[in-house]
Amino acid sequence: MDFATMRRRLLELDTACLCDTDKQLRVMDAAMRPLSPGLKLVGRARTAACEEDFLTVIKALHDAQPGEVLVVDTHGSRRAVAGELFSKEAQRKGLAGLVVDGAVRDIAKIRAFGIPVYSRSVFPASGTTQRLYSTQVPVQCGGVIVNPGDVLFGDDDGVVVASEAQLAELIGAAESIQKTEAQIVARMERGESLLTMLNFDEHYRAIEAGRASKLKFSLD
Repeated sequence: MDFATMRRRLLELDTACLCDTDKQLRVMDAAMRPLSPGLKLVGRARTAACEEDFLTVIKALHDAQPGEVLVVDTHGSRRAVAGELFSKEAQRKGLAGLVVDGAVRDIAKIRAFGIPVYSRSVFPASGTTQRLYSTQVPVQCGGVIVNPGDVLFGDDDGVVVASEAQLAELIGAAESIQKTEAQIVARMERGESLLTMLNFDEHYRAIEAGRASKLKFSLD
């Protein structure tokens, strides 16, 4: 599957449906939140590491290519390493978004731009521009390792990180899950109980008795 097709299909999905296909997927922790609800993020990672200094973020932004996501590991920095100007430059260059494990600022203006930006915190004071760190190396972001070229997929629920090969294997199953859930919601809107579409009683009795079982839907 080419990346353009993968991106198009991911943009039609929810991260939750993808996560339901593989419980071992890399998912950033809950503190990594989108500044602008309602936007979706899909792109390959362009990584940067820094600490209380954003010179290396500028370097990564300089080198970034259209469609990439700038992923920044600040090593727990308190001060902001990105804001209005970096977000606007990322948008101008055609980047898919920014994910900063640390602080950003100027969030009202970033929200007005309409570019996906995720961060761990918001802080009005910025870091320095005096120290060089690394770009295009594996980084720790949101509690998971992000490698250069990994695909980031984010929505209001959070950010998933995976290789293109992983996503190619899982995307069809995720689409099936999303389709099934849409059918369930449609039937519930017509008055049908969710429990009539689950093998809940059978599954509960099996678990209670110590037998192996799996909770599943039946839409016959």
